[in-house]
Formats: sequence, C-alpha cells, structure tokens
Amino acid sequence: MKGPSVREYFKIKLAFIWTFVVLMGPGIITSTVDNDAGGITTYSMAGAHFGLGLVWSLIPITLLLIIIQEMGARMGAVSGKGLSDLIRERFGVRVTFYTMILLLINNLGNTLANFAGVAASLEIFGISRYLSIPFSILFLMWLVVKGTYGSVEKVFLTACLFYVAYIVAGVLVQPDWGHVLQSAMSPSIRFESSYLVLLVGLVGTTIAPWMQFYLQASIVDKGLGAKDLRAVRLDVIIGSISVSVIAFFIILACAETLNRSGIRIEEAEQAARALEPIAGKYCSWLFAFGLFNASMFAASILPLSTSYTVCEAFGWESSVDKNFSQAPQFFGIYCCILLVSGFLILLPGMPLVDIMFVSQVLNGLVLPIVLILMIRLVNDRGIMKEHTNGPFLNLMSWTAIVVLLVLSGAMLIFLVLPRAYA
Repeated sequence: MKGPSVREYFKIKLAFIWTFVVLMGPGIITSTVDNDAGGITTYSMAGAHFGLGLVWSLIPITLLLIIIQEMGARMGAVSGKGLSDLIRERFGVRVTFYTMILLLINNLGNTLANFAGVAASLEIFGISRYLSIPFSILFLMWLVVKGTYGSVEKVFLTACLFYVAYIVAGVLVQPDWGHVLQSAMSPSIRFESSYLVLLVGLVGTTIAPWMQFYLQASIVDKGLGAKDLRAVRLDVIIGSISVSVIAFFIILACAETLNRSGIRIEEAEQAARALEPIAGKYCSWLFAFGLFNASMFAASILPLSTSYTVCEAFGWESSVDKNFSQAPQFFGIYCCILLVSGFLILLPGMPLVDIMFVSQVLNGLVLPIVLILMIRLVNDRGIMKEHTNGPFLNLMSWTAIVVLLVLSGAMLIFLVLPRAYA
C-alpha cells in the first residue's frame, strides 16, 4: 500500500505542530514556574557550595519529573476532572479535607517565600518592598480576576520566556564547556550531610505537590481531552526539560563564579549581589531580574493552584473564565492568599527562614501521599478506561514513588536534625 507523499507528510507534521502550539501551556507553565524563589535559592546554593558536583543529578530528576507529570496530565485529559475532584470521589471527604489543609498551609508558606523573592530582587535595583509588594499584589489580582484562562495563560507563557536571563547569565561567566560536560556525565555522591541536603533539596524543589494539582486543573480548565493526549504529553516533556535547563544554567553561573571565589550564600538575592564584582553588573542584573520574574510568576501560580485544589475538593466553581460573582470562593481564596502573604512580608522581623522550613517539611510529608493517590487513580479503569498505566509504566511510577519516599524521608531527617547542617 502506497504511503503518503513527501508533501502530504509535511502537511501532517505542520498540522500537528500548529495543533501543539494552540494546545501547549499547562505542562510548560507548571514545570517552569517550579523554578521559583525557593528553587533558584537551592540551585544557587548547589553551585556556590559544590561547584558542578550536583549537575549530574538533573538528568534523573528530569526523567522522574516527566513520569510524574505525564500521569497527572493524562488523568486530566481523560477524566475531564481535577485531581482534588477525583480524590474526593474515589477516597472520600475525610482524606480530601486533611490533604487540602496540608496543601493550603504549604502553599501559603511558598507564596510568602516568593513575595520575599520579589522584594529582595527589586531592592537590588533600589525599589523598596513597601512599594514593590503592594503593586505586585494589585497586578496579580487584576491579572486573574479580570482575565480569562486564555489571557492569563499568554502572560504566564511570556513569563516563561524571561527565564532565558539565566541562560545568558550562565554564558556570560565563560565556563569551560568540556569540564561542564564531563561533570554532567560523571555521577558522584559525597557522603556529607550538606551535600546530601542539597541533593534531596534539588529533587524536592523540582517535584512539588502543588504541581500535580495545578497541571491537572489547568488542563481541565483549558478544555483538553483524550484526543489531545499526544500534544499534552509533548507539552509535559518540553516543560520538564526546560525546567532542568534553567536549573543547569543557574548552577553553572554560581559554580563558575561564587564557588571558584570561595563565596558561600544562603539566599538567591545574595547570589545576585555577589555576582557583580566577579562577573560584572550585567550578569548580576540578569540574575536579579530572573529572580523577580520567577518570584512574580510563582506568587501568582501557587495561590491559583490552591484555589483550584480547594474548590475542586468541595465542589465549588473553579475556573479563571468565570467572573467573581460566578466563582466567589475560587477568586476569594486566590486574593486572600495574595493579601495575607504580602502583608506578612511587610511585617518587620518576620521569621522567613522558619516559614520556609515548615513549608519544606510539609512538602516532604504531602508529596508521597499525593503520588500514591495519583497512581491508584491512574490505574482505575472506571476513571481512565483504556488509558491506565501499562506494566512498564507502573513499574517506573512505583519506582519513582519509592525514590521520592526515601528522599522525602531523608529531607525530613536532614531538616529536623541540626547537626545535618554542621
């Protein structure tokens, strides 16, 4: 039987590319926004403290992220329901309620950390937090409350493009690319507490509980279905790779400058300031601008994810395409988290380190629970029909969950035991 001509072949490919451009968004946005203030801090510390010694870990982390995100995306497309909705229907109100409480506290702490990133990044340019935080809150409230899903997604996709600032910053430090490649392809583990803390932190900051809820909810809100699975999977894969590429260049910029100069940092803002005398003001400004963009991006996505999660769990309207009167709980939760987080940042003496500590501990507790619920749901034929996991994917999924359980347990131990930071 004669196959398609060359012209027909390219027409088919162009049609798929156009379809993907129209449908892309949830996977790329969900993964990219995970490079928030906390993520950038973790990557900066990894580069400053251990040079390129942790770069190799980004390869398995990327594969792990693809597996987890693909399951969530497939569930959203096939079932047409968000993850909270499915958890309530399958496991009952009690499990849903306690999961939501943990997620709400966790996301509030992470949103607070991102507003801290907004304040710190703009203070590098001489803008007071007493100006930057109120204006940021007003802009983010206007963006979501007055926008539609399509308009909000366009803004988020545009924000993804600005992460290129970190790629430029990494190139500006003029690394030895041969040495960089060798480090990436030469896995090595140091049995030092600080090294293991950062290794676990790299995994924890790349795969977070809120991501699973936001990804699935945004796929449903966008109206994607089982017919779109091919494009949805490609969207997830591109997003998972892009988040690791950005992480790589952040580690690289700090490794080739701060680590070589023996400078240790504890926050991303310190990295931006420390880069100026070593790599020049443009590199420092790019790093600071990247921190601002990432912090603003995440400060909007995390409350939005929380709104989706809580409203789905209790059967309330949850869509950016609705107006405030149609979905008061959805927009009310979103605005409330923004206002509370922003207000707390402006209070003098706010213990940000303690807040980030609590959010990381909750992240370690909630993530394995969410993933176990996900794998049970994705194998339920009543929900997924013929789109359940196959034997190989189940093996990979359970392996990923076991790895994450071990790493989450290790994270809790390292965080709770003060001697781990010695």
